[in-house]
Amino acid sequence: MQTQQQQLQVDGGTTLAVRRYQSHGEARASIVIGGAMGVRQSFYEPFAHWLAQQGLQVWTFDYRGSGDSLGDAPLRGFEADLFDWARDYEAVIDAAKAALPQQPLYLLGHSLGAQLPGFLQKPEQVDGLISIAAGSGYWRENAPQLKRSILYFWFFVVPLATRLWGYFPGRKLRKVGDLPRGVMLQWRRWCLNPRYSVGAEGELAARSYERVRFPVLALSMTDDELMTLAGTRSLLSFYAAAPSAVERIAPADVQAKRIGHFGFFREQFSQSLWPALLDKLQRLTSLTAVQQSGVAHTTV
Repeated sequence: MQTQQQQLQVDGGTTLAVRRYQSHGEARASIVIGGAMGVRQSFYEPFAHWLAQQGLQVWTFDYRGSGDSLGDAPLRGFEADLFDWARDYEAVIDAAKAALPQQPLYLLGHSLGAQLPGFLQKPEQVDGLISIAAGSGYWRENAPQLKRSILYFWFFVVPLATRLWGYFPGRKLRKVGDLPRGVMLQWRRWCLNPRYSVGAEGELAARSYERVRFPVLALSMTDDELMTLAGTRSLLSFYAAAPSAVERIAPADVQAKRIGHFGFFREQFSQSLWPALLDKLQRLTSLTAVQQSGVAHTTV
């Protein structure tokens, strides 16, 4: 198996740090992993290695202004918002499609990585999305333990910290991670709106989500400390024209004490959750079939 690190040019002057994982022989599909807010692509490396060993070509990346895509540059004053991050995502999708144009291309979106595909300019390139531990992010749909403190975070911590530092110093505060000011303030607007990104950004955002026709399968963890089932269902409702389904996963299903918001990608699940994902890629194909008879939204 090979891992290639490369630089991808976006928007003329922006450079993304990208990794491509591929096994020997021709891959049967491409996978682009869209990371969660503040999570570096290195977090997904063991999972990406495993997928490549199953005959898939896997791509990971850091959004502009984060991780290896920021490098040694100062984050203070760095200009980026979530629409920029959606363009970063699409640039990696373009590269993955160009590398294997005849094979299907799937997205694995962790949290934010399942929200941003609603802003793709060319959603027709994508054959399906598996959403992992993702939802709308609206604060009233946060998990109870998060909801108790989140308004203090949004109304005091975020405005004060971004004003003082010129970016969001998440590492210092031990919350989320370091983020460009524009990303954090836009995310704040989304999370305070009952319709999240669609409500905060208006009709153009709603139309953008409605252009998505590829199937979406959402995996919702029963012990997710950040995201509730209600939030997951809200996110799927934005993809109004896409066939979709929700599968609930409990720790007891895989003889574990905990999965949570981040656990799916940990190596402890390489013999349980990860192999099951291959079957879920096949399920995306079956979801596509329902488009002939209308959009389906189901929960398992």
